[in-house]
Amino acid sequence: MNGENNKILIRGLEVNACHGVLAEEKINPQPFIFDADLYTDFYSAAKNDDIEGTVNYAKACDILVKTATEKTYNLIETLAYMGVYALFDRLNLQKISLTVYKPQAPVNHKFGTVGVTVTAEKERVYLSLGSSMGDKKGYLDTAIKKLSETRGVTVKKVSSYIETQPYGGVAENSFLNCAVEIETYLTPGQLLEEIHRIESECGRVRTVHWGDRTLDIDIVFFGRKILEEDDLQIPHPEYSKRAFVLVPLNEIAPDFVCPVNHKKVKDLQI
Repeated sequence: MNGENNKILIRGLEVNACHGVLAEEKINPQPFIFDADLYTDFYSAAKNDDIEGTVNYAKACDILVKTATEKTYNLIETLAYMGVYALFDRLNLQKISLTVYKPQAPVNHKFGTVGVTVTAEKERVYLSLGSSMGDKKGYLDTAIKKLSETRGVTVKKVSSYIETQPYGGVAENSFLNCAVEIETYLTPGQLLEEIHRIESECGRVRTVHWGDRTLDIDIVFFGRKILEEDDLQIPHPEYSKRAFVLVPLNEIAPDFVCPVNHKKVKDLQI
């Protein structure tokens, strides 16, 4: 990203608020301390000495204070995530590292403070969507709407819908497919969890592998990340063999370069 080493620092922002598992913590305010690293490209702002080109740290502090005082949470983990989400939603930031300290936590030992840190970064992600049952277009439309309504996800581009023949020799019906470009500050695992939720809400039942389904959403690319996990591989290991992935993807991201084979999408057509 541009200006990837540029960051605005907030240190020691103190807010009196009510967060904790114990009943008295929910009614008796105590101090919470915020440290934030806010990554944004402020080169142009510095060059032109113009506040409009950077992030106003006073506004960032206001956002954190409001987040800490408008609701009560059991966990500072939740408070930290809510702070990150609120900052991303209202400020032009690429990456955030937010630490929340609770110096008066109910710990029966001598200590300085306890705290948690949440780090999140915006990524450009490409998804492949397909449906082979019922109102196929309706399922794709609903999925895209649900993606756009998911906090931390912004839908940027949607390809045309194309009809394709089933892949893998199991499904019997033709598919309707498309590709979607999103921007997200969720992690790959968090995004996968939201995808499974959306598939389930659209009636997806996981029974027969490669069988007919109301909705299927695959993560094809997640920025430049390469992941090899039991339940998630990025880039998708089969994407380059599937015309139903590559054709719509080429429509919205022809120049995206695969981090594994280092080829552009437009050069991978089957």
